[in-house]
Amino acid sequence: MPHSAHPTARAWLDVDLAAVRHNAAVLRARAKVPLLAMVKADSYGIGATAVCRALGVAFRDQPPRADAPWGVGIASLDEAETLRSADCLGRIVCLQPLLPPELPRAAALGVTPSLHRAADIAVWRAMTSAPYHLSIDTGMARAGVRWDRVAALRDAVAAAPPEGVFTHFHSADESLPSRDEQDERFAASLATLANVLSPGVLRHSDNSGGIASRVQGSPGHLARPGIALYAGMFDQQLGLRPVVHLRARVIDLRDVHPGESVSYGATWRATSLRRIATLACGYADGYRRHLSNAGTVLINGTRCAVVGRVTMDMVMIDVTGVPCERGQVATLIGRDGADLLTVGMVADAGGVSPYELLTGLSQRVPPVYHDALPVPVAFPS
Repeated sequence: MPHSAHPTARAWLDVDLAAVRHNAAVLRARAKVPLLAMVKADSYGIGATAVCRALGVAFRDQPPRADAPWGVGIASLDEAETLRSADCLGRIVCLQPLLPPELPRAAALGVTPSLHRAADIAVWRAMTSAPYHLSIDTGMARAGVRWDRVAALRDAVAAAPPEGVFTHFHSADESLPSRDEQDERFAASLATLANVLSPGVLRHSDNSGGIASRVQGSPGHLARPGIALYAGMFDQQLGLRPVVHLRARVIDLRDVHPGESVSYGATWRATSLRRIATLACGYADGYRRHLSNAGTVLINGTRCAVVGRVTMDMVMIDVTGVPCERGQVATLIGRDGADLLTVGMVADAGGVSPYELLTGLSQRVPPVYHDALPVPVAFPS
């Protein structure tokens, strides 16, 4: 298939922005509520500005589309500043707690912070009338006020009601009982604060796993997909399209004879005469060392095994019997012809999280944005 990277590029990402839009539409239809699209970590390594533009978020030179997300979610003010510097005008919510010295910067950037301490709420309201969202911990034990201690915030919330209130699931896609327990704790927290919350307060709890685990839609007013937007998980379950396609050039070829080894530590040895290709991509590019002797790469739509240890800048694959030349494009994640290596497949092969795999893709593999790559024929069996 054609690739539009510079002909001398060593490795790059083909990013299908139409697939991002398709996935957002699927998730919105399933959740039955507007989306607070998570674009933290540079949209999981894909490029937050490009993703926001593709989703129809408002920019100075781009009015918001009717189907644009309600807002986008980030985890640091640096991420918000990158978007604002690119003239993003859309609503930005920081889902990670901010320290009091960071709040003036959040206000200056027009960022909606997540707050859960009375003192922080007072500091925020003293400097601005801008909205904030109240964070409630219903079992993640990471951030937010505990569900059984929200009564302590009644006075602070009464003095400065939040625009939104939310919680975060720890295992919604793995354990429905755990999701239901967190739902119940969240509902109890809202009941405790019912007399001090505004009638129109926005409730949100469903992350990608929460959306995928329900069939009747999300229970709140917003849903917060992250990994699913980028087809890192739930792709086959929900009919999501692959977004990320990691490509690299074949930069060398050699014959390896029986008994000879490949790469550091001699962890792989040929049992017969093998043709080995070297690709210009390694763990410094985000192709994890865990994929040593475990990964699979596509050449001309044919699956070829990773042999030996993945090195910092290169990886070797067995192309015996497969047409292959120097300069040819290999696909380490994504689609080539009728075959597809999903993010989940590659992550599973390396025994790593799809989140780690996506966010670990380095700046050394620049994105090439498309609108759009061809729709995949089918998922592999």
